[in-house]
Amino acid sequence: MPTISNLKADLKRLAAEVGFDLAGVAGVADAPEHRFFPEWIAEGRAGEMKYLEARNNAGELKRASLANAAPWARSVVACALNYNPDRPYSTHAGAATQGWISRYAWSQRDYHDVLLEKLRILEARLLDLCEQQQVPAPRTWCYVDTGPIIERIFAKYAGIGWIGKNTCILNEQLGSWLFLGVLLTSLELTPDLPPPDRCGSCTRCLDACPTHAFPAPYQLDATKCISYLTIELRGSIPEELRPGMGRQVFGCDICQDVCPWNQNSPTTTELEFAPRAELVNPDLGWLAQLGVEEFREIFRGSPVKRARVNGLRRNLAVAMANSGEERFLPVLQQLSRDEDTIVAEHARWAIQRLNLAAAGSRQSADL
Repeated sequence: MPTISNLKADLKRLAAEVGFDLAGVAGVADAPEHRFFPEWIAEGRAGEMKYLEARNNAGELKRASLANAAPWARSVVACALNYNPDRPYSTHAGAATQGWISRYAWSQRDYHDVLLEKLRILEARLLDLCEQQQVPAPRTWCYVDTGPIIERIFAKYAGIGWIGKNTCILNEQLGSWLFLGVLLTSLELTPDLPPPDRCGSCTRCLDACPTHAFPAPYQLDATKCISYLTIELRGSIPEELRPGMGRQVFGCDICQDVCPWNQNSPTTTELEFAPRAELVNPDLGWLAQLGVEEFREIFRGSPVKRARVNGLRRNLAVAMANSGEERFLPVLQQLSRDEDTIVAEHARWAIQRLNLAAAGSRQSADL
């Protein structure tokens, strides 16, 4: 009978055939990174992301240990897919009138659906392989960014990459433009080894964050992260953080854009991740004037829909304020009368900022 180690090798081959760029196996034992999670939650670093606090029937945080969420699992198959498009980074010069939508949201189809489809195929092929090799059918489960587990921890211990100082998975060849998915299985496979941390003394990601979301290397305060502020936060964005948000209207790529390991990252070969041209450096005025139905149509099947139309309008008001462009005043006046009080408040703040900037410019010109 074939050994489990042979089954692992076949599983990696199948992952490549399905279309994953990287695949590896991690054990299920708690890693040092898991031990920091309850403290991170207790300190309020997760903000409004209450789903991260999901607990089992015993009241234990599911994400703090795989045993709390899936005690039957014996191995974690971690898979990664490169999504890096051949387009500029957010840190490249752009017009003041253009916003920024995170690179992962440019694609034709939501990455959750793309990865989950591939994982389901891999899962089916694994079950077929077990039957062919007379291995008892294992229990399995697939997750893509929505399960009660911390994927990047298992990706690290599956050999996919190390966890960088910006808390993203980094691969020496592919950089950090990676979508992660995991396949839990009751098969006990030999784990791969985590790669060495190659961040060294570099702190470019930490230094570049305009909202100072990293209190220390390898630590993220989500409540100050632009991605959190533009996507997860439903209420008012703290005023002291708004100027640092720049032109970002959905997500943020800054800490990845400045990473040396991403400077020569290969572009994706996945056709479904081809960018939609209108979402790369989009015009702020165009986005701000989208109606509800237009928003739904344009962002159908896109991660951007997670922000909701009112969330996007709120973010756009901040970006227009940061642009310094008076041409946005009529749009902001319209938004200041929005029935959503959060949108209206951010628009009034933006108008005040632009008026102050304009007055300052006129004063300087008169001197």
